[in-house]
Amino acid sequence: MFELDNKPGDVNLEDYETDAENHNYAEELSEIEAADAEQFLNVGVDIQEIRRSGTFIQKDSSVVHCKTCQDGIEMMGISQAMEQHGWLENYIWKNVSPDADKFTSRTKEKPHEGYFIRSLPGMKASHPVQSCLYIAKNKFSQHVHNVVIAEEGSELHIITGCATAPHLDSGLHVGVSEFYVKKGAKLMFTMIHDWGENVNVRPRTVTRVEEGGVIVSNYISLRPVGSLQMYPTTYLEGEGAVARFNSVLVAGKGSHLDVGSKIVLGAPGTRAEIISRGITSGGTIIARGNLIGKVAGIKAHLECKGLILNDGLMRAIPELSGYVPGVEMSHEAAVGKIDQREIEYLMARGLDEDEAVSTIVRGFLNVDIEGLPANLKEKLDKAISESQKDMM
Repeated sequence: MFELDNKPGDVNLEDYETDAENHNYAEELSEIEAADAEQFLNVGVDIQEIRRSGTFIQKDSSVVHCKTCQDGIEMMGISQAMEQHGWLENYIWKNVSPDADKFTSRTKEKPHEGYFIRSLPGMKASHPVQSCLYIAKNKFSQHVHNVVIAEEGSELHIITGCATAPHLDSGLHVGVSEFYVKKGAKLMFTMIHDWGENVNVRPRTVTRVEEGGVIVSNYISLRPVGSLQMYPTTYLEGEGAVARFNSVLVAGKGSHLDVGSKIVLGAPGTRAEIISRGITSGGTIIARGNLIGKVAGIKAHLECKGLILNDGLMRAIPELSGYVPGVEMSHEAAVGKIDQREIEYLMARGLDEDEAVSTIVRGFLNVDIEGLPANLKEKLDKAISESQKDMM
């Protein structure tokens, strides 16, 4: 299921601890420690909960805050959800097998909570819900299991930020996520990572979309990370289902990012798009995209573009597989450096060389991401500006 290049960034699970102390529950986000709160802000979590329909925060293995602000949205820790909803056994470990790899097996053996988020039939969220999965204990291996269900005709936007405490030296995060988008529902999922230079990250995500359903997934990783391997897989199972995946990646020296998306178009009229932007300034980015057309009448497009600013590796791996006549799929991939003519053009208009390069980099990373709230877009633009300064 997870066809990733495990050798360069392989992880020894025995190097990490699986037990952590219980952290106190905070009834209000104002009770969260200031140092932690600042890290939450860096990944899009609004401590004031302005323009948010709910909040879930997990620190190590403890749910430290959970609240919904709109009727029709359920949000809680996965263990509480299993107790409250007996029918959840029909969803958990159905998209992802515990035997998929050693990381999913470890999550099954030693679970550390995770979130359950559900939008009830016909409910349209007025604002996004937000979640944060946070590691504070050094050398901790965090294994979370998340389940998201957008019921028939509902609309839900989740902003999830993942981060570590400033003092953290090393850690491992494994996130098993199972998403279900029912008939006519729309799920937008925006994930922002800020893990740390010596943290290894292994998300494992599978989504199923029914007739007329829409999944929009945005992934942003601008800060240094030890290694990241993710290959979210989406099955468009109902007629007219749609999937759109966007990713913005920066790999500094020492970072190894193996990031891709796989979409299986298995019903008539399904549509898919994968857009990836990556910059390496000394690290490695393996950008994968895999579109599989199973029936006639589907349309899909894959676009992967990468810039190499300093020594590093940028590898684009686009794949298209059509199984029947009548599929319509395309891709474009480009890897290279900044065009000197663009730099000269901006310098002729008054910028020095560094300013010209910075402007080009910022424009390259500023992909128009659908559905981002204005305040989060401003934070993202600021983070992109800071990242391009670091790259220079």
